Amino acid sequence: MNHGVYWGWDPKETWALVSMLVYAIVIHLRFIPALSNRFLFNVLSLWSYSAILFTFFGVNFILVGLHSYAQGEGVAEWPTSVFVAIGIFGAFTLLATVKYLMDSSSKSKKE
Repeated sequence: MNHGVYWGWDPKETWALVSMLVYAIVIHLRFIPALSNRFLFNVLSLWSYSAILFTFFGVNFILVGLHSYAQGEGVAEWPTSVFVAIGIFGAFTLLATVKYLMDSSSKSKKE
């Protein structure tokens, strides 16, 4: 028990909460009319999966805590795979946005 510590949660517990809050936000966006389209839901769902990935890989192997495999003071440098994953997520988002904009412009021309 941590006496005198305001926030005594382990990083794994904190990121589990962050993951739940991220998904709660995505699920509840459908109640905001301006933000309740399928494209935005799909893009945000893809990016919210990164919270799950960080909860598993980042907390287990990078951050130091009670429930992690990292030793000592953690990793000073982020692994290259983190940047590769961000690049892949960004590429998927860019491709999906281009396709969405092309589809929406072709639908408006037909009407």
